[in-house]
Amino acid sequence: MLYLNDDIAHFDFEAALPLLSEQRRKQALKFKHEQGRKTCAAAYLLLCEALRKEYGITEKPVFEYSEHGKPMLVGFPKIHFNFSHCREAVVCVVSDHPVGVDVESIREYKESLVNYTMNEDEAQQIIHSENPALTFTKFWTRKEALLKLTGEGIGGRSMKEVLTGTEEIETVVCKEKNYVYSVVFGK
Repeated sequence: MLYLNDDIAHFDFEAALPLLSEQRRKQALKFKHEQGRKTCAAAYLLLCEALRKEYGITEKPVFEYSEHGKPMLVGFPKIHFNFSHCREAVVCVVSDHPVGVDVESIREYKESLVNYTMNEDEAQQIIHSENPALTFTKFWTRKEALLKLTGEGIGGRSMKEVLTGTEEIETVVCKEKNYVYSVVFGK
């Protein structure tokens, strides 16, 4: 199940602090800017909400991390989750199967970034689209969601190698709030 908060501007970080685990509180406070603290806390609270509603878990989740940094729930190895955040939104997904999700702000189109991250077919689709910035963001979130599903993260291999044509990936565009997210569920 997917949980979304796209009202980060009104998120009350100070009120959220006591609701975080000690581990997450420390992580949130490491961010230099308020935006990073807010999205870190908001993602955790979405996870708490999802765990409560989907699994009846009310304790504050604690994480352990895979070799590539993918978080996992201590004590609940059969529950999979993933979250992502950008300036406008935070998204969290929980499942009984591996899952990957990515949310990104729709930003200015940069040809150099397209050439660095997209294969030739993807680059051509982006360049010839009506809205290259939006099309690029859709491809990017799909690729990153796939990498997060496998636990590789974006440092694992070239983004050009990540193909998004055969998987069932849900991509949602919210133009009025300037973000795109993609989610993919494993089997």
